Amino acid sequence: MSAVTPLADHYAGVFADLRKALPGRQLPWLEAIRERGMAAFTELGFPTTRNEQWKYTNVRQLTKHTFAPAHGAVRSTLSSGLDQSWLPDLKTHRLAFIDGQYAPELSAPQGLPDGVKLSPLSLALQQSPELLEEHLAHYAHGGANGFAALNEAFMQEGAVLQLADGAVLETPVHLVFVATEHAQPVWQTLRNLIVAGANSQAAVIETYVSAGKSVYLTNTVSETVLGQGARLHHYKLQEEGLEAFHVATHQVHQGRDSDFESHSLSAGARLARNDLNVGLAAEGANCRLYGLYIGGGRQHVDNHTRIDHREPHGTSRELYKGVLGGRARAVFNGQVYVHPHAQRSDAEQSNNNLLLSGDAEVDTKPQLEIYADDVKCSHGATVGQLDENMLYYLRTRGIDEAHARALLTYGFAHDVVERIPLAPIRENVERLLMAQLPHADALDDELVGELT
Repeated sequence: MSAVTPLADHYAGVFADLRKALPGRQLPWLEAIRERGMAAFTELGFPTTRNEQWKYTNVRQLTKHTFAPAHGAVRSTLSSGLDQSWLPDLKTHRLAFIDGQYAPELSAPQGLPDGVKLSPLSLALQQSPELLEEHLAHYAHGGANGFAALNEAFMQEGAVLQLADGAVLETPVHLVFVATEHAQPVWQTLRNLIVAGANSQAAVIETYVSAGKSVYLTNTVSETVLGQGARLHHYKLQEEGLEAFHVATHQVHQGRDSDFESHSLSAGARLARNDLNVGLAAEGANCRLYGLYIGGGRQHVDNHTRIDHREPHGTSRELYKGVLGGRARAVFNGQVYVHPHAQRSDAEQSNNNLLLSGDAEVDTKPQLEIYADDVKCSHGATVGQLDENMLYYLRTRGIDEAHARALLTYGFAHDVVERIPLAPIRENVERLLMAQLPHADALDDELVGELT
C-alpha cells in the first residue's frame, strides 16, 4: 500500500484541481460516475503482478512517472511522417484528437447519412445527454483495475457514434489519436462510445500515433453496444512511439443475431496492454477477433481477450499472432466462457507466436470454461521459431538466409493481415509489418506474392 499512496495522493490532487473544468460537470449522473472512478482508484491503485490478470505484465516502469493532462491549445501542425496514419487512400468520416483534446480543424465528420450521429464526447454531453446516461460506463466499469478507474474519473474526450435502427454507414469512421512532444509526462484519457441500433451497419477505425518522443500514457476505454441484427467492423491500429505507455479496454455488448468483427494491430509503445471483452448477450450473436502484435527491443505487449457466450447459438472465432524479436515480451490471455444456458455455442480460439531471437519471450494462456453440455469449442496455442526445413527449401532456391527468414516471417503474419477487408488498412498494416522485419526492405515483390 505504501507504493500506492503517493500516486493516489497525486491523482486525487489532479482530480480536485481539474474536475470543475471537465465537460458535463452539470450532469449529476456523470459527476457520480467520476467520483466512483476516483474512489475505486484510491482503493485499487495500479495493478501489480499479484493480480492474476496482470501476472505477466509489470507496470512498475509506468508508475515511476506522475502523469497529468496536457495543457495549452491543440496543435494542428503535425509531422509529415504521420501522413500515412490518416489513411489518405480511404474516404472516411474523421474525428481527430491531439493530446486528448478534440481537433476540429483536423476533423471531417461531414456528410453523414440520416440516422447517424458522430461527435466528440464533450459535444455529445451537451447534445445527447440521455443517450450517454443510458450507456456510458454501463458496460466497462471503473472497478476492473486502476487504469479503468482513472479513465472513469477523468473521462473528458473521445468519440460518440450513434446509429439509428436500420442506418447504414457506407463510409468508415476514422478516429485518430495523436500525442505530441511535451517536456513532462502527460496522459490522454479517452472514452469512446458506439451505439448501433437494430439492423444498422458501420465500420470504425481507431489509430493511435506519436508526433514526438516524449513519455506519455494513453488510457482508453471504449464501449460498443450492438442492437438486434447490427453489424460492426472495428479496426485498431496502435503504432505509438517507444517511450509511450498504452492501456486500453474495449467492452462489446451484442444483441440478438448481431455481428462484430475486430482487427487489432499492436506495433508500438514501450508497454501496451489491450483488453477486449465481448459479450454475446442474446441468441445467435456472432463475433470474430483477429490480432497481430509485433515487438522488438524491450517492448512489452499484452493482449487479454474474453468472449462470453451467454445465450444459445452464438459463434465466435479468434486468431491472434505475435512476432517478437530482440528482448521483447508478449502476453496472450484469451478466455472463452460458455454460460449454462448457452447451448449450441460454437467457439474456436488460436494463438500462434514466432520468436525471432533467443531473448524474446511469450506467455500464452488460451482458456475454455464451459458450463453447457451441447457445444463445439476448441482452442490452441503455439510458440516457436522459424521452420529449419522451410529455410532450407528457400535456400535451395537461391534465396540467402536473411531474406529467407524475412520472407517466412512475413508469410506467418500475413495470415492475419489478409483477413482485413479494407484494402487501405490492409496495405497500411503490411507497411508496418515490413518496417519491423529484419531485411524486409530487400524482399522481392514477386517472392512475397509467390509465398502468399
